[in-house]
Amino acid sequence: MARLDPRGVVSVAALAEKAAARGPLLIVSPYLSPSTRERLREAEISFLDLTGNARLVMSKPGLFIETQGASEDPDRKVRPARSLSGPKAGRIVRALIDRKRLPGVRELAAATRVDAGYVSRVLSLLDSEALITRGGRGRIERVDWPALLRRWAREAPLESRGEVRSFLEPRGLSSLLPRVGESGGTYAVTGGLAAARFAPIAPARLAVIWVRSSATTAERLELRPAESGANVLLVEPTDDLVFEGATEHRGVRYAAPSQVAADLLTSPGRGPAEGEALLKWMRENEEAWRG
Repeated sequence: MARLDPRGVVSVAALAEKAAARGPLLIVSPYLSPSTRERLREAEISFLDLTGNARLVMSKPGLFIETQGASEDPDRKVRPARSLSGPKAGRIVRALIDRKRLPGVRELAAATRVDAGYVSRVLSLLDSEALITRGGRGRIERVDWPALLRRWAREAPLESRGEVRSFLEPRGLSSLLPRVGESGGTYAVTGGLAAARFAPIAPARLAVIWVRSSATTAERLELRPAESGANVLLVEPTDDLVFEGATEHRGVRYAAPSQVAADLLTSPGRGPAEGEALLKWMRENEEAWRG
């Protein structure tokens, strides 16, 4: 197969189901992207690309082989690199994840303050990656928001969306939240402290807070700069998107669940595990957070 993208996996999966009686299906291609390989795994289809990415699974006789090859397409002329990194892409992603009623291109452009041409290009990418489903005239019919959130977190990790500075709260995190609520200014608590409101798995060990000014906030909260042993991260965002959808609970403002999940999936320590727990809660409680 010359090229296969995640959208094409849907057709391949249907073919594999019809051909199941004749034996397992193996996809061979010059290169398979990480998202395409992930979709093939979900469909339980074996694959092999010429860079060394392979997953071969058979029940009879018992066989399991998985190897890692290139993470990027070596032939850039055939498929240029595309990404969801950057503030504009982030605004589009958040809007698609947070909204139950799916907007058109013009409405999405107006809501995100991004030009319609760029919105259209991002939607084309998401369609090819099977992260959205489009109907007649390109209308969005469905968003695979968990997969879209994971993709966004992977391509726009926390440290790429703001300037991160480390601090120590010597009195422990239990005393931090009340003071955050009284500190004033624009902020949004994210990370494990925010996720614990919905899906607690253990007491948070690291506080992560989006702020306008880390220096001003650190002074108000009486935090100490720390290169090691930090238990507080203050992050100055490159875009105000992180504050959108924030809600107040017991006098403290928390970032939107979609923002918190994306932040956790690329946070240090047990952040990814906390992110997975929050994603599970979000899947089971869509009515509680999707507007």
